[in-house]
Amino acid sequence: MSLRIIFMGTPEFSVPTLRALVDGGHEIIGVYTQPPRPGGRRGLDLQKSPVHQAAELLGIPVFTPVNFKDPEERERFKAHDGDVAVVVAYGLLLPEAILNGTRLGCYNGHASLLPRWRGAAPIQRAIMAGDEKSGMMVMKMDKGLDTGPVALTSEVEIGANTTAGELHDKLMHVGAKAMAEAMVKLEMGELPLTPQPSEGVLYAAKIDKGETRIDFSKNATDVHNHIRGLAPFPGAWFEVAIGGKPERVKVLASELAQGQGVAGDLLTDDLVVACGTDAVRLTKLQKAGGKPLQAADFLRGTPLASGTRLT
Repeated sequence: MSLRIIFMGTPEFSVPTLRALVDGGHEIIGVYTQPPRPGGRRGLDLQKSPVHQAAELLGIPVFTPVNFKDPEERERFKAHDGDVAVVVAYGLLLPEAILNGTRLGCYNGHASLLPRWRGAAPIQRAIMAGDEKSGMMVMKMDKGLDTGPVALTSEVEIGANTTAGELHDKLMHVGAKAMAEAMVKLEMGELPLTPQPSEGVLYAAKIDKGETRIDFSKNATDVHNHIRGLAPFPGAWFEVAIGGKPERVKVLASELAQGQGVAGDLLTDDLVVACGTDAVRLTKLQKAGGKPLQAADFLRGTPLASGTRLT
């Protein structure tokens, strides 16, 4: 036995789940993903999403509607006659016609421990808040924002220096395994559904560019969490005078350090910077247009001595 699955996803995060469902022997009758977007060095080439590319390699039909407002798109979805839709980071809101457009409904792989961090940026927000654990949840979708009942949970620990990129990579594989397990249970009629608690609800708003600048006046723990929560993308940053001109530098990794001083001042020659309380050491940096570099390599090309002000 196998399920007739419609898969809906877009970024690299979604690809392991698609492959896990194929490996599980299910029939993937169609893949829905975001339309190709301008990309390439000059932004002139249309780039297919990672899920689009993976589906083509697997020989699965691909559909790229801009939205589901068109009744014809809704009818085409229903005409697939799917048993279930699996949704992982698709990027479009699904109307009730789609949520109810398969025999068993839509199941979403969400990268948080619901109801904490519903919404667009759960991985980044968990780290920025200093959470010590996260996870993947398989939930049956309803018309709310990540409000549906939970079918399966897989928890992971968040280390003291874990970045959003590292947690992303861990969760995308945890999520693939969890969804594959959930679909086996669903096929057997043994997938439980538990309503989410009404307490502990937090929303993971999309990361805004205006919040990416580092505020060294905050305590060191908050600065450290801010840096690792935005690494590697979009990247937390500061400005510093290099060659007499202010230059933006991204910080892609840091660690808590000892030291006190004026917030934003370098306390040592190896990039320990004072915060409002205590200090952080910047361990991986990237100048505009440059490559990410470990601190020692960065300093060889861009010496920043003790006393330099980072803003």
